[in-house]
Amino acid sequence: MNNNSLYEIFDNGGVRIALIGALCILSLFLLAETINVAANFNRSGIPATDTITVQGDGQATLPPDVARISFSVENAKATVADAQEATTKQANAAIDYVKERGVADKDVKMLSYNISPQYSYPNPCPAGAICPDYVRAPKITGYQVSETVQVTVRDLTLVGAMLGGLGKLGVQNLNGPAFALDDATAGYDAARADAINKAKAQAELLADQLGVRLGKIVNFSESSGGYPYPMYGYGMGGDMAIAKAETPNVPTGENTYNASVSITYEIR
Repeated sequence: MNNNSLYEIFDNGGVRIALIGALCILSLFLLAETINVAANFNRSGIPATDTITVQGDGQATLPPDVARISFSVENAKATVADAQEATTKQANAAIDYVKERGVADKDVKMLSYNISPQYSYPNPCPAGAICPDYVRAPKITGYQVSETVQVTVRDLTLVGAMLGGLGKLGVQNLNGPAFALDDATAGYDAARADAINKAKAQAELLADQLGVRLGKIVNFSESSGGYPYPMYGYGMGGDMAIAKAETPNVPTGENTYNASVSITYEIR
């Protein structure tokens, strides 16, 4: 191909635009590679081997802001319909009671609803005697209907009165109160922050003793310490059970949360 032919090719407007575009793309690629090399200057692709690992155990003690109470209502009648009617009436009375004391609809939740037959068991067939199956088989004598409800109380000053009032309504299996944080993660977040601060302080002390400088964090792991456990202060109340007292004295105490962290630092 002679010089005139090359001139004609490059003199074409479309070819010139294509070449300029290709050069721009190449320039951007080279710029990106340059930035990447500069950002990773003095960084090895091999994982850091000069490291120290420190542990931190944190704890946070926070007062609860909710109390959860659960109760059941059970009634046995000759028919399912009668048992349901009696249980519904009693459960609705208990639910109306807690709502009248300021508990919101969202804080009242049914946990379970069960219908079970009630049996009578005849005397066993005497040894050696021949007894027909209908004599030995258990017989249904009625049906029991039970409903279990959970109530979340946000005004903790009402818990004692709530326990006393529900007891007067004749509910069964009254359990609680279980004091907790409405935001279940808040306690563990605070405990983790305490654990991280302790681990950082330990790392700085260790680096000073070793005569090295801390670099970037190359590894982190954490674990939470199971369920929170309550702490009760002195003079905060007495027996939580519903006895003869109309309004039980209910100490709320505080819940303690635990967390552990492990941090690995690169050292220089």
